Amino acid sequence: MIKEPINIFEENRRLGLAGGRLLRAATVVGLIGLILAAVLAFFVEHGAERFFHSYLVSFCYFLSLALGALFFVVLQHLTRSGWSVVVRRLAEGIAGSVALLAILAVVVVLGMGYLYHWTDPDTVAGDQLLQWKRPYLHPTFFVIRLGVYFAVWVLLARFFFNNSVRQDETGDVALTLRMQWFSAPAMVLLAVTLTFASFDLLMSLEPHWYSTIFGVYYFAGGVVGFFGLIALTGILVQRSGRLTRAINEEHYQDVGKLIFAFVVFWAYIAFSQYMLIWYANIPEETTWYLDRQSGGWAAVSLVLLFGHFVVPFLALISRQPKRHPRILVAAAVWVLVMHWIDIYWLVMPGTRFADGGRVPFHVMDLLCFIGLGGLFVAAVVHRLQGHSLIAQCDPRLPESLSFENV
Repeated sequence: MIKEPINIFEENRRLGLAGGRLLRAATVVGLIGLILAAVLAFFVEHGAERFFHSYLVSFCYFLSLALGALFFVVLQHLTRSGWSVVVRRLAEGIAGSVALLAILAVVVVLGMGYLYHWTDPDTVAGDQLLQWKRPYLHPTFFVIRLGVYFAVWVLLARFFFNNSVRQDETGDVALTLRMQWFSAPAMVLLAVTLTFASFDLLMSLEPHWYSTIFGVYYFAGGVVGFFGLIALTGILVQRSGRLTRAINEEHYQDVGKLIFAFVVFWAYIAFSQYMLIWYANIPEETTWYLDRQSGGWAAVSLVLLFGHFVVPFLALISRQPKRHPRILVAAAVWVLVMHWIDIYWLVMPGTRFADGGRVPFHVMDLLCFIGLGGLFVAAVVHRLQGHSLIAQCDPRLPESLSFENV
């Protein structure tokens, strides 16, 4: 059966006025959420410390989605992929949010004294292990590293987005070759910076504990979340009357495959980390997991086991659910929620708020999520506003439009 050719120039390919309205609404919602969270901090015990931990959870959550998008964009050029061209511009827009997240990282820097106890000289003076780690876990060096990470991410996101948009205007195939050539060193830069950023932002919250595959764990969760987000974004864009023919069930099936694949990969990394630490049975390593298996955190760990792995694994193991928009939307929302719980599980058990194994969920967590989420959406819309939602002059676009799963 020969498919009818798709003329994307007959499609609605721009956000238009709806994008402007969404940008303003998301910005207002985001600012109100963060302002309310900051105000609430004045009325609760240890409010500042509570605020910065809640902020860190949502900051690392949305950062992981942006980096997952950047990974996807780089990977598509590295592998010279054709099927993904129709969804790649959406991923480029999501990756572009790292520029805003670089600004929002200032709040993390301001809260270092509340988040990371290795910033306190008196604490370090009484802890021999922290004294040994002092050359690396130093506030000034931490800020410098954070600046380097974001500089790399912002430059990479801008490079691929700007070249892609320029190709929309010129149709120059050389731009594809340029992005293709740079994708290999870009992937190395992304891998190194993402790994060390996860060490600095999350693992150093409890500096006596370490895992050499912690960066891979954070990466895997972020990529699962991103593929859920790109599926959700694509379907919402189409329901708004845009790209209604360019993106179809064939593309969603591949996105569903990638959600499924990285759910399995996340589970593999999570089990590998846990199994090795459990088998070695070294006290300074097992303590980190004991905190997450005590009290209410034991239930959260089980939620992650079944919710982050078993449920999406069973839901997406067959072909049909990946091609059904409603089921795929449900799966996408599910993995996004599970990924947030995962980040919460990484950050909160080591805080004073989790004494006795208590799960210290607070309305401030929700307000920070709404605040950062609103600004994240605004950043993505701002990046895409005024541009085509599809890489309309990419030389592989015809392959993507006619793509069919075998």
